[in-house]
Amino acid sequence: MWMPCRTAGACVEAVRCCPQAGFRQRWPRRLSSSGSPWRLLFFGSDHFAVESLKLLTSNRSSSGGIVESLEVVTLSDDVPVKRFAQQNHLPVHRWPPNIVDGQFDVGVVVSFGRLLHERLINRFPHGILNVHPSLLPRWRGPAPIFHTIMQGDTVTGVSIIQIRPHRFDVGPILNQQLHQVPDNCTADELGAALSTKGAHLLVDTFMTLSEKIAHKREQSQTGATFAPKINTSMGWIVWEEQTCDQIDRLYRAIGSRIHLRTSWMGRTIKLLDFVGKCHISLLDQRRKAAPGSVSFLKETNTLAVC
Repeated sequence: MWMPCRTAGACVEAVRCCPQAGFRQRWPRRLSSSGSPWRLLFFGSDHFAVESLKLLTSNRSSSGGIVESLEVVTLSDDVPVKRFAQQNHLPVHRWPPNIVDGQFDVGVVVSFGRLLHERLINRFPHGILNVHPSLLPRWRGPAPIFHTIMQGDTVTGVSIIQIRPHRFDVGPILNQQLHQVPDNCTADELGAALSTKGAHLLVDTFMTLSEKIAHKREQSQTGATFAPKINTSMGWIVWEEQTCDQIDRLYRAIGSRIHLRTSWMGRTIKLLDFVGKCHISLLDQRRKAAPGSVSFLKETNTLAVC
């Protein structure tokens, strides 16, 4: 069931579907055979990235932690990663960073949204790791969680890869973990679960990073799919072309960010809520409803779509 708002004079109550701080200069140090504890430079922006930064921060301060030092690069002043870094007294640097060889051991990229130049990648002796919320090579690109829900995937996961220049999400895999997608899960719920799982998988990778790098595996081209950014055009509903299940998945994927819309009686209306499948009786029992047909039930102020 959809709860639309008024748009261009439309008024329908419901729809039902029937069946810069500068860098601190350090002298390069000799790496131990294991490399740990690590000197890290973290690139991130959103709430998904904060979970990884939070766990790395706790490992920096704990006894025997895997992190010797931790500094942060952000693209904007008003992002969750920068706020967390400032609250926890982590050095914050503007993009692009001006670093020198030997300053850091490893880079970490989580939800950063920028390609890193090869010159920058090469300044990290152990490369730059990326936490990606899918089982690569499935759902490469900026919006894997949304597409996981939209396509009805029942299994997803998190991948830790080494990044490569020029293209997103194509680097060798160091670590992966599966995650069962719960029934009726929204993109927000799945994102929260994968951000936590990804943070722990990242720390697990750092525990034996040299070994993980030695046994890294290239991504297969078989099964590779792309997850482009979501946009408002994805929210347009064509009743004759989409099933109720497809609309349900679309709403759970993008509904918290983009209002789904449709055309009714020549007007565009926004669809604000979805209840799901239901069974209703048409006013005219002699008329058989065709798939995609729309009926207005005056008694309940409901737009029924079959």
